[in-house]
Order: sequence, then structure tokens, then C-alpha cells
Amino acid sequence: METHYLSPLFSPKSMVVFAGKADAPDGQTGYGRSIRAQLEQGGFAGPVTFLDVGMSGTLADLAQSRADLAIIALPNEELAFALEVAGRIQCRAALVISAGVPAALARELHAIARKHDIHLLGPNCLGYQRPRLNINASVAGPLAQPGSLALISQSGALTSAILDWGSKNAVGFSTVVSLGPNTAVDLAQTLDFLATDPATQSIVIYMEGLTDARRFMSALRGAANTKPVVVLKGGNAAASSQAALTHSGAIVASDEVFDAALRRTGAVRVKSFVQLFSAAKCLASRYRPVGPRLAIVTNGGGPGVLAADWIGELGLQLAHLSEAGAQALAPLLPAQATLANLLDLSEEAGPEHFCAAIQACARDAQIDGILVIYSPKLGGDPAAVAEAVSALNAGLGKPLLTCWMGDERVGEARRIINGAGLATFRTPEAAVDGFSNIASFYQNQQLLHQTPPPLSQLAQPDLDGARLLIESVLAERRKVLTEMESKALLAAFHIPITQTILARSANEAILIASQLGYPVALKIDSPDISHKSDVQGVVLNVLNAAAVRDVYADMMATVRRLEPEARINGVTIQRMAGKRNGRELYIGVVTDHLFGPAISFGAGGTMIELINDRAIELPPLNLFLAQRLIGRVRSADTLGEWRGAPPAHREAVEHMLLRVSEMVCGLPQLREMDINPLIVDEHGALVVDARIVIDAAPPSADVYDHLAILPYPSNYTQDWPMRGGGQYTLRPVQPDDACMLQDFVRGLSEKSRYYRFASSLRELSVPMLARYTLIDYDREMALVALQTVRAPGPDGDFVETSHIIGVSRYIANPDRSSCEFSLVVDDRFSGQGLGTRLMLAIMDVARDKGLSQIDGLVLVKNSGMLKLMASLGFHIESYEEDPDFRMCSKAL
Repeated sequence: METHYLSPLFSPKSMVVFAGKADAPDGQTGYGRSIRAQLEQGGFAGPVTFLDVGMSGTLADLAQSRADLAIIALPNEELAFALEVAGRIQCRAALVISAGVPAALARELHAIARKHDIHLLGPNCLGYQRPRLNINASVAGPLAQPGSLALISQSGALTSAILDWGSKNAVGFSTVVSLGPNTAVDLAQTLDFLATDPATQSIVIYMEGLTDARRFMSALRGAANTKPVVVLKGGNAAASSQAALTHSGAIVASDEVFDAALRRTGAVRVKSFVQLFSAAKCLASRYRPVGPRLAIVTNGGGPGVLAADWIGELGLQLAHLSEAGAQALAPLLPAQATLANLLDLSEEAGPEHFCAAIQACARDAQIDGILVIYSPKLGGDPAAVAEAVSALNAGLGKPLLTCWMGDERVGEARRIINGAGLATFRTPEAAVDGFSNIASFYQNQQLLHQTPPPLSQLAQPDLDGARLLIESVLAERRKVLTEMESKALLAAFHIPITQTILARSANEAILIASQLGYPVALKIDSPDISHKSDVQGVVLNVLNAAAVRDVYADMMATVRRLEPEARINGVTIQRMAGKRNGRELYIGVVTDHLFGPAISFGAGGTMIELINDRAIELPPLNLFLAQRLIGRVRSADTLGEWRGAPPAHREAVEHMLLRVSEMVCGLPQLREMDINPLIVDEHGALVVDARIVIDAAPPSADVYDHLAILPYPSNYTQDWPMRGGGQYTLRPVQPDDACMLQDFVRGLSEKSRYYRFASSLRELSVPMLARYTLIDYDREMALVALQTVRAPGPDGDFVETSHIIGVSRYIANPDRSSCEFSLVVDDRFSGQGLGTRLMLAIMDVARDKGLSQIDGLVLVKNSGMLKLMASLGFHIESYEEDPDFRMCSKAL
């Protein structure tokens, strides 16, 4: 409910502008002249003061010039001094519009901004626009038309191009922000502001790089939770690491990891500038997330077939009318119309026929969206059809997309559709692309709500043993585990492995093989050989002792010849897996330089690179995410009945993925891993070979600092006794607590609701519910107190129901050293120590996260809360900006 900290930047009440002397235009930069003209003609309602850094005015004049925002468009050598002046006159935000500012000067500007507590957008950016506020603080072009779409771009050229495109296609913007490579207010902070901006309904991002993946993920998850977000990323051709020591490290590119990360934020990624425009059109039309079933209504078979082909290419579904719907629609259409797959209304179709077909699709529960394709026909009236279709859009309830094919004859029709706020495209493929973005957003929202704990519900792993093994290897200054060590690490996480024994001579190999039982497999054991098959270091199905002796001797000789510098421990012996119906799969781990570890899954075996069948997911995983990961690979089809073999034990593969997720979460030293092959049949899964690469983990206060997505912090769950009997559970909030939280707020007294929200709201809106329950556990935390009541149900059995009886929360401030708290307790449990326990618990979490101070505003009338704060040692003082509040602060 509080004003966002970037409001002085993006919603200023007043501005000061440093753009050079108005009477000396030759001394101004091109940006300075442009920004002066834009602001003078823009119609901004607040005061705009133009200042000269040459200090031609008096100190008194300068002191009166304080404003929310300082806009600076000066030569590079004057930027630092102008920003210093902005700080002295207590500006709370600054915008530096410039190009070519070197990194050293940018760091100096950032330091000045930090000293004066200024939120700095720039340098090396083109500024921003806020059309509804008549603010054009940019040099990217004329002020855009007001709309609900926000644009964030890390390219000034693309910002200008999209603004120009928007003006021609009747696309309005709520906010346009140009971010340069050196700006202090970054992509994550801008996203954070737009997530709370009521004028913004959807967001489009063009980005090229990141510096802090977790902050970006946190902000993107928060924004995409309530608003559709589409991302286009440039610079995707970065090669995978050439120094990779595993198959996974060699074949998984950083762009695939970015894709996986974006899916978990709930946002949608597009791969081309054309697709970005398609997405922008759909988002500007306020289409909400829907399923993947798209119906096609057309007056020509060819364009409809092209659209249907592209639907299949993108993994969508061509929707059909139900039998009852088709029978009801048929009498209303021309005799030549066909309704079997496409709704081909024939060349005779007029406005009334299109309307009847669209309304039939809107009523059909099997259809999620409608695409209308019109091809100009002799004697037809494209504009009349466009008017009729546009008139239906308001009450339809489903996304309606249009494609008027052609150019000169359909120009007027396109203008009508644009004016109605309907998305229209020139080709069927582009229209299907647009719908694909809406459907992908719907699917990714399911992934967004998955917040698994670091450990699954399976048996607890031997974490201490695993860490001791890793420390012993690192103590030997090694990074690559031997096969024996790799399998020992897997065994610590209860992952089934083939029994493997190391032989250091041919005689040992014979004895071990006899004990294990034939047939056996022999593999070279060396920390310096990444892929054993490349040096003929793997021999399978060895049937007797004589063969073991000969294979051992030949293998040692061959490896020493091909890899003379390699250290050789010996040869490992293991019994052949013996899974006649086994399918070969692989599970891998790679570590991306930005997003940390990622888990890959797909087809295994020696031709893993050639088959190139894999999918990637970021940890932590739960069962839902593991199932989705398996379902995204082609080889998942082999897990059913396949070539006469019974269905494989799919649950065993799911459990294996959960175990690998536990390894990744619990072992920050893990860098790369190959489980290949993983053989699975109807009886279960078995790891035949594994290779693991480790490295020392950087020191960190948070054990999960290596993860881009924090796991659910189940370690903060506690049970506490309640005065008068019973107990309650204190735990971090979960996404599915929304209904309980709504009931809790509705059950509060009017006074308690006012004390908490400083307003008379009776319940939380849908965006507020999402905002309060879907959190990232990094920059904020919410603890809920749950009381569980057992009562007999209608059938006589006892039923347990839980409800929230208190909530404490903190949100970290932008400085990442302090935070702001809130607290509310069910009126029925007032005076039972619940508020004290909630506050102590939330302070413990903040302390664990490295925060040094906790603050909060409490209404003067809320004497009970002020008394509680005093008892907890908070310093209480008046709040200058609003006398109705008291500021409560405590050092952690």
C-alpha cells in the first residue's frame, strides 16, 4: 500500500532540468536541446525549473529549486557536478540522458547518487516516457499515446523503433524506459516499479545482459505473477564452454538455461523482433492468459491451412466446434461452408456469417481463442466485416485475433480493427505467433507457482557424508571425481547404482569379476580422462576369467598409448545391468555463470550429442516440475509400451530427478555432472556410469546463494504452544495460502484492517493476494501463524482444517541493508503473545539474511502495536512526512 520508492523518478511531482543555458544553444548538447523542447511542449502538470550549473542564480534561488526529479543532459565533463548539485538541493531521483559515458565516469556518478540517496537512471540511456502524466523525459521520439503496455529496452535504437511502430499501429504505452549499459536503476528495479503501477497491464522487455540473476528473477516473478510479461533477449549465440569436462557441460548452451529460467518466472520469451511486435499487439489488446486451443474462422481454405500448420509447429492445438455447436451454426452459414476442422465460411461469407461463427466459438468450452482470417474477394466488403467483428470483441470473453490478408483493399479494414483495440496481423503465421504468446504465458504461470523445498519427501540423504567426500577430493587439489567417488556421492543421496569395484591388476580383476558374476563390464578409472569410450576405455559383456585378463591388459596398454600423461588408478569392474527392456537416458547438471546450476534430462548413451534430445529445468524441483521436465523430451515416449517391452517405471525416473535436485541444492561445490547411461525398465532405474566435477564454493552467509530460485525455506517452520492450550505452526507463506489469507483479512475487525492497511478495504484484491502469497523469499519474507482444528465431519470421521491467525512480513529496502515490517494478528487471539512471537521470528529471518535494521510505520492510534514495539526494544519517533504515524526502528 505504500508509495513505491521509484515514484520520485517515474511519477515526479516536480522537476529541475540541467540542459545548458537557453540563450547559448551552441553550448548545449543535442540531447540537451531535445529534452528542453520535449519538456516545454509536453504538458507536464507540475513545476519544471531549468537550472544552470554555472551557478548564475543566487544560493537562495538554488535552495528553492528542490524537486523530486533532476534531469541532466549536459556534456560528459559537467555530469558529475550537476548530479552533485541535484543532491545538494535534495532531489530524490535523477535521470542522466547521455551517450558515450565511460565506465569510470559512470562509477563516479553512481557513487555521488549513493552519497545523496538518489535513485539514478542513467548514464548512457535515452530516458523514459510516461504518457498519462504527459512526461516525455526522453530523446527517443515524440510522446507515445497513452495505453496499458509498458516497454523496457536496453537498446536505444529499438526503443525509438518500437515507439514509431506503436504510433502507426494504434498501440499506446503506460511507460517506456530506455536502459543503458551503465544505469544505476536497473532492469530489476524498473520491473519492480511496473509490477505495482496500476496503469500498466502488460510488459514487453528487450534485454541484452544481466549482472544479478537472482534480483532479475525475483523482480520478473513478481511482475509476471499479476501481469503478462514478454521478453526478447539479444546476444543468444554464446557458445557453450569449450572447457567442459562432461557431456552436459559441452552440449547445454547458456541460452537454454536462460529459457529454463524464464519459464520459471511465468514470463514468455520470443525469439525475434517480429514476434515481439506480435506479442506487443496481443498484450496491448489486454488478452488474458488462456489455454492452447485456437479456432480458425476464415473465408478461404488456403490461409486457414497455413495457420493450422503453424499451430502444429508451435505445439498449440487446432480447436474444433463441438458436434452440438456445429449443428446449431450450420444453418446460419452459406451452403458451401465446412465446419469439420477449420471453420471455412466460404467465399460467400458476409459480416453476419462471421459474427455467427465467432459467437458460436465464444460459447464453446472446447475453444480458448479465435483467429479470424479474411481474404478479399470480388464483391466483398472487408471494412464491413471488420466493423462487425470489432463490435463483438467487447463482450466475447476470449482472445479474438484477426488477419486481414492483402494490402490496398484491406487498408481501411485494418484501421477499423486497430481503432477498436483489436490485434490484427498481416499473415496467418504472425497471428498464430501472437496467440502462442498468450498460451505460453498461461502455461508458464503453472511453473511460476512451484516453490519446492530443498529436500523432497523421500528418505533423508547423507549430506554430511557427501560433504566429507567432496572436501577430501578438493584437499587433493582435484576437481574431477573418479567413477568410484561419483557413485559414492550418488549413493549418499540414495540413488541406485551398479556395484562397482576397482581392480589394480589383472588378477584382482579376475577375482572381482568372479565374485560379482558374469557377464561384467570393465572401465578405465582415471581422473584425467573425461570420456572413456574415446580412448577405448570401456568393454562390455565380458563373459569369463580369461577374457577379463586379456581385456584388462589390452585396455591398460591402449590407454597408456593414447593418453600417456593420464593418471590411471586401475580398472573398475561391474556386473552388466541385465535390464533386457531397459531404456538409456541421461541426467546432467551444468552451472551457468549467471543463473547457477541447471538440471538437464534426455536420451542417453554414447550418441548423446548426436541425438540432441534434452530439456532443462532450474532447481529446486518438485514432482510436478520433474514430470514436466520428462514430458518435454522426445525420448519420454519410450517410457510407455515400446517395441514389445512393458512400460518403464516412470516414477523411478521422477524420483531420480528429485534426488539430483537435492544434490544441487545441498552441494554448492557441484559444477557439472553426467549420469549416463541411466537405465530404466519396468522394475526401476539404475545408474550405470557417472561423472562429477566439483570446485570450491565461495564463502556465503546463505547456503543457497548458488541458486537463482530460492527453495521454500522450510527450516523456518516452528511449532509453538498457545496460552490456554493447543498449539500453532509458524511457517513461511506459500502460494496456495491465498484463500486462507483472504478469509483471515475478511475476519479481521474494521479497526484491525485499518491499522494494517491504513484504508477501509474489506478484502484483498486478486493482485494483492498474489503479491502477498507468491514471494521469492530473498528480498522479502512473510511468516503465517496457522491453527489447525480437528472436528468430526458429516460422515463421522475427524477432519482437519487450518486457518491463518496472524501474519508478519518484511520487505528489504533498495539498499539491501534495512527492511520494512508489517504485522497483523486475528482479533480473537489478541493478548496471547502471538504478535511477539511473529515479530521475533521475522526479525530472526531478517538477521539471517544479513539485514542490519528493521523499520515500520505504525498509526498513532494503534496503541497496542506501539506498546508491543516498545517492549521489543524498538526506538519510536515521530514521522515527519505524516504526523498520523510513528516510525519504529530497531538495529538487528
